[in-house]
Amino acid sequence: MSDLLVPADHRRFILDNTLLHEPPLVPEMCLHLASEIVPIWQMTEEELAENGLPPPFWAFAWAGGQALSRYILDHDSFVSGKHVLDFGAGSGMVGIAAMKANAASVLSADIDTFAVTACRLNAEVNAVSLDVTSEDIIGQDRGWDVILVGDMCYEGPLSKRIEIWLRSLVARGALVLIGDPGRTYLPRSGMEKLVSYAVMTTRELEDTDVRNTSVWRLLAE
Repeated sequence: MSDLLVPADHRRFILDNTLLHEPPLVPEMCLHLASEIVPIWQMTEEELAENGLPPPFWAFAWAGGQALSRYILDHDSFVSGKHVLDFGAGSGMVGIAAMKANAASVLSADIDTFAVTACRLNAEVNAVSLDVTSEDIIGQDRGWDVILVGDMCYEGPLSKRIEIWLRSLVARGALVLIGDPGRTYLPRSGMEKLVSYAVMTTRELEDTDVRNTSVWRLLAE
């Protein structure tokens, strides 16, 4: 038997260690998120590290995802009737926003199986339906019309791998939107800024209480 928690345990862990919160920039939805009352980050690292579990990125409404969600909700024509990929889904916030904006379908993809469970739980809370996968889909093309990427430009080699893949999707006609609060490895060229927001955050996650966060459209080279 594997030492890793099974999906049922994932569900129980999330329910036991999060509270329902409305992200500041997208109060239309509620998500199972960590709070100062529930120190889930430390709990995961200290008590569950022996299981090889990754940090719980799914338990926080990151600024890039909030900005991208806000933009999609306010400009639903980008996703309405479209088949959408929410890449690096985390909590599922961006995918939920796309479904609320009348997307035909959303695949929320995250290699963390806890995130996949969080996406399912948060979809239930918000009365939308998400397809989910923990498969590493970088390099794949399933014919998505729109690819949404929230706050994924934080690691050099991974960001470059993602950029190459996303540009190949843009080249065949897909729309790629990226929400980012100024991470180090955001592409510096071939990008069109669509909007910027002041996103409330927490010093437990960031170095400031408010992050200036932009939504970008990735352009063909």
